[in-house]
Amino acid sequence: MSVLLLQLAGPLQAWGSSSRFARRTTEPAPTKSGVIGLLAAALGRERSHDPGDLAALRFGVRVDQRGTPIRDYQTAHHFETGRSMPVSERFYLADAVFVAALEGPDDLIDTLHDAVRHPVFLPYLGRRSCPPSRPLDLGVRHGGIEQVFKQEVWRASRWYQRRRRREPFVRLETIIEATAGDGRVDTLRDQPISFDPIHRRYALRGVRHGHVEIPNPAASQPPDHDPIAVLEGA
Repeated sequence: MSVLLLQLAGPLQAWGSSSRFARRTTEPAPTKSGVIGLLAAALGRERSHDPGDLAALRFGVRVDQRGTPIRDYQTAHHFETGRSMPVSERFYLADAVFVAALEGPDDLIDTLHDAVRHPVFLPYLGRRSCPPSRPLDLGVRHGGIEQVFKQEVWRASRWYQRRRRREPFVRLETIIEATAGDGRVDTLRDQPISFDPIHRRYALRGVRHGHVEIPNPAASQPPDHDPIAVLEGA
């Protein structure tokens, strides 16, 4: 088994699992349906294509930089008739960084890795208005998701890491798909069954919340500026 690692970072992200009508919410971390949709688009699949092979992959997320929830109030008019469209509320995560992992057979993971590096359709982070600000590709690892999350370096922004430079290690939240041997788990309705716009369908999926501790690369580093440099030039 192999694990495909993806870096999900951007000014805005939106990962809905229960959005309805004019109120479009977001989960605090990427959903499995959203990331599977991203990979299906990278492969060039149509929305009517059966996502069963991708949905069978085990999925996990590590929260490297928790985003700030923001609300956008939107109005619009129909271009041809000028008639007002329904007012909508859309929620986003600003300045968030996640590491997403998909675990599965080597051949399928390698195919997805190639698609991420050479996507047919451009990727976006939950909604088309949310392009990534960094390359998605973090490569392929061997082992389970839990092990990979413990070994992967902290992907938060440099300014965010420097805020915690007094901490040699950081504790990051993980949300990993539950297995049969797990005890009590939470559930999310983000297991994709169909992306067909006529009848989108999602099933419940068990997830297990946990944490990993990894080194902080900014720990004990001096600040980027010299506070007395101005005085020396006087």
